[in-house]
Amino acid sequence: MAEGSPPLTIARLRELVDNRDVDTVIVAFTDMQGRLQGKRVHARFFLDDTLDHGTEACNYLLAVDVDMNTVDGYEISSWERGYGDFVLKPDLNTLRPVAWMPASVMVQCDVLWLDGSPVRQSPRQILLAQTERAAELGYAALAGTELEFQVFEGSYEQAWDSRYQNMVPTNRYNVDYSILGTGRVEPLLRDIRNTMFAAGLTVESAKGECNFGQHEIAFKYADVVATADQHSVYKTAAKEIAAKHGKALSFMAKFDEREGNSCHIHLSLRGLHDDAAVFAGDRDGRSPLFEHFIAGILTTMREFSLLYAPNINSYQRFKPGSFAPTAVAWGLDNRTCSVRVVGAGKGLRLENRVPGGDVNPYLAIAGMLAGGLYGVENEIPLEQPLRGNAYVADKTRVPATLDEARDLFAESGIAKIAFGEDVVAHYTNAADVEIAAFRAAGHTESGSVGASAAGPHVPVQISEWERFRCFERL
Repeated sequence: MAEGSPPLTIARLRELVDNRDVDTVIVAFTDMQGRLQGKRVHARFFLDDTLDHGTEACNYLLAVDVDMNTVDGYEISSWERGYGDFVLKPDLNTLRPVAWMPASVMVQCDVLWLDGSPVRQSPRQILLAQTERAAELGYAALAGTELEFQVFEGSYEQAWDSRYQNMVPTNRYNVDYSILGTGRVEPLLRDIRNTMFAAGLTVESAKGECNFGQHEIAFKYADVVATADQHSVYKTAAKEIAAKHGKALSFMAKFDEREGNSCHIHLSLRGLHDDAAVFAGDRDGRSPLFEHFIAGILTTMREFSLLYAPNINSYQRFKPGSFAPTAVAWGLDNRTCSVRVVGAGKGLRLENRVPGGDVNPYLAIAGMLAGGLYGVENEIPLEQPLRGNAYVADKTRVPATLDEARDLFAESGIAKIAFGEDVVAHYTNAADVEIAAFRAAGHTESGSVGASAAGPHVPVQISEWERFRCFERL
């Protein structure tokens, strides 16, 4: 758990249940699409049974699309395999109050097969595997995610019924850092901040962003698994709190022709046993380890883009001048690059600017760790930092479509070694499912029109299909 409200202990939960202050435990895990799935368990039954044994759920939950359709191509779950169960095993480090729901707490779970072995394709298990790999080398990984969202007047149901047309944002103009602009939405923002603090997250701040009705709430970094856990809780909570305020809040990567919703991910390593600042060193404040780590992320950026940009809509963000990167490049405090280096000493870190608000945090952080460790293990040299505008630099480009990202990931030998061929096949199939669904809706292009566009606000065709699929559920 992050700093802030203390983590909820089982002893305290028993007291709350005995006093009838808590009657519901949300038992949840994060699926391929980054959504919380699971059950609401009666609190007494949780303490008497689920606590020790976990609970079962249909294994199709890691083999469906956004619409919860059963689809072909997954090895772990199918009609032929009978759509059996796997086990949700509570991780008691994640037990937290759910202040936005009455008499409720939540616990997040590892996903295991009935014999107790991990379901390797589960996003949380994929990230845990990379943290174990880092630990074997003597490192602990820390991360923070910065999620942007847009807020619109009216309910989610009204947005759906209007087919996401003529929606009214809560701010009518650019409110980036505007105290006046954020004040208009402060009742909602304050509710989210305080509720997340009560859930054990360390809240830093809220600020306006560039697009109309766009805002960001920042939370303090933590170890990478805790950060991903908290990210998933926050996304769900923010939407549910917004609904109570009669508003619709979306993390959709690209809703319209203006700036999309990003999810910048900050990552650093520390010494596993001594918390040493292993990224800091004598090369302009950077260690050789840090340079190899950045080089590894750049080397694998294109091959791992499917983990950073997993949906059709993800690729609509990548346009020149949009603050979403198009070049595979790194720079010192340079927001035009895909990797931005900031901080010093223990605060020295890299920021991956490729992911959007629709990203699955477990998969993206796992990709960054895998790529960085590949660079360290192979001592990949780091090119000089890019100075100036990366949008016009002569650099390799991030993939422009989901098709391109899918092919790069499927063929990546580095990915197969880092994650396993079974994991690569699973998420390649997930991309195939999205591409097929998009084309079945009458579309032919599976991604960005922006990689060669002239500027940040040129016309972009965001399809109705994308909005129905992404606005509320991703």
